[in-house]
Amino acid sequence: MFKKTLIAVSLAATSLASTSVLALEKVDLLIKNATVLTMDQEKTVFNNGLVAVKENKIFAVTDGSDVKDYLAAKVIDANGDIVLPGLINTHTHVSMTVFRSMADDVPDRLHRYIFPLEKKLVSRDMVRIGAQLGNVEMLKGGVTTYADMYYFEDEVAKTVDQIGMRAVLGETVIKFPVADAANADEGIQYALDFIKEYKDHPRITPAFAPHAPYTNTTETLQKITKLSLEHDVPVMIHLAESERENQVIAERSGGKTPVGYMADIGALTPNLVGAHVINVDDNDIALLKKHDVGIAHNMSANIKSAKGVSPALKMFDDGLRIGLGTDGPMSGNTISTIDEFNQVAKVHKLVNKDRAAMPPMKVIEMATIGAARALHMEDTIGSLETGKLADIIIIDTTAPNMVPVYNPYSALVYSAYATNVKHTIVAGKLLMEDRNMLTVDEDAIREEALKFADKVRKTVVESGEVVQ
Repeated sequence: MFKKTLIAVSLAATSLASTSVLALEKVDLLIKNATVLTMDQEKTVFNNGLVAVKENKIFAVTDGSDVKDYLAAKVIDANGDIVLPGLINTHTHVSMTVFRSMADDVPDRLHRYIFPLEKKLVSRDMVRIGAQLGNVEMLKGGVTTYADMYYFEDEVAKTVDQIGMRAVLGETVIKFPVADAANADEGIQYALDFIKEYKDHPRITPAFAPHAPYTNTTETLQKITKLSLEHDVPVMIHLAESERENQVIAERSGGKTPVGYMADIGALTPNLVGAHVINVDDNDIALLKKHDVGIAHNMSANIKSAKGVSPALKMFDDGLRIGLGTDGPMSGNTISTIDEFNQVAKVHKLVNKDRAAMPPMKVIEMATIGAARALHMEDTIGSLETGKLADIIIIDTTAPNMVPVYNPYSALVYSAYATNVKHTIVAGKLLMEDRNMLTVDEDAIREEALKFADKVRKTVVESGEVVQ
């Protein structure tokens, strides 16, 4: 009788344990004990929170009191580290990493140096090598999504697919001969072929990228606008960036601003993302808002080139779609958005002569959900909310520069380095763990970039063929 009772108790306990396990919510990834900055509409913060991920989406974001309700295939104990949405770089030219640090202080550098340099060296190999290097830099700096404009974007797409990032990739269209097209019409056809190939990719959004209003004709800009609406793809363009642009467009349009001209020709649409947007007045800003245009604010590149400070804070406060970008690695040099935080906050304080201007929370918003809005992707990325794609980063708060953390937003904006990013997750997949790349060989990528740098050095530096 005693043995039967023991057996019965044992079976009951086993049954309860099995029932308990079955009652747990099974997830693929659980991040616990985290300072979670959700960047949702209420800017909810959980000081000891958790994020649960199932497949490629966020399953739950809570205060952590339900941590025992989950059975996870992988658990990350954040131990107080900051967890936030993956950063979104709204404008870059990733493949130009291989040209970084060249002719940094040359006046009118785009026309005197960059265009001649690209004419000599841009190729499929250069684009692939530069993109691989830039992808690693961005991913290690917490960028999970980026918007790119360059040539041979199908090569960039292959590197994005391999590393596992998310990207909006724009094939450049410009009126003069370039590496992958003899003229604008060929550039448009290249873009159309690229769009057809990647239109249904889960992490890559193909796009048109007319270089700028002044480097394309009115007819080309109108054709691209029409095609973008037909194919429902973005258009990325440098807009209201330079005095040369202002002069050319004023002559072409009878004195209009670049934004006013784009509106008049029907090229301002919700599909458009304008990079820089420095030289704009109140009427321009109203037009951008009316047409629901996205804006990429590239502070470090703008001030390095002495082109001015965009009224980004005014546009943000007026409700325009604006996010942070870095521009290319020949412009701002670093392409991790976290490197923009400090400058964005401080320079806007300076130009507004207001210490309270551009507080840290606004900067982080512009790097996450604001950037998602700029790319019209706010329904799927940019915040940590149930049902959204699981693009997540974890910032190490034990690094000397991050100790102590009284306000996580302030710590991120004024204290953090890109190297403080500890883990990077895209679509629920861990791509970097403890700063180790998991999907690509970082050392091999670096070595190939260094070999290409030798070619650059011999071709244009030692030969002196391109002005320094």
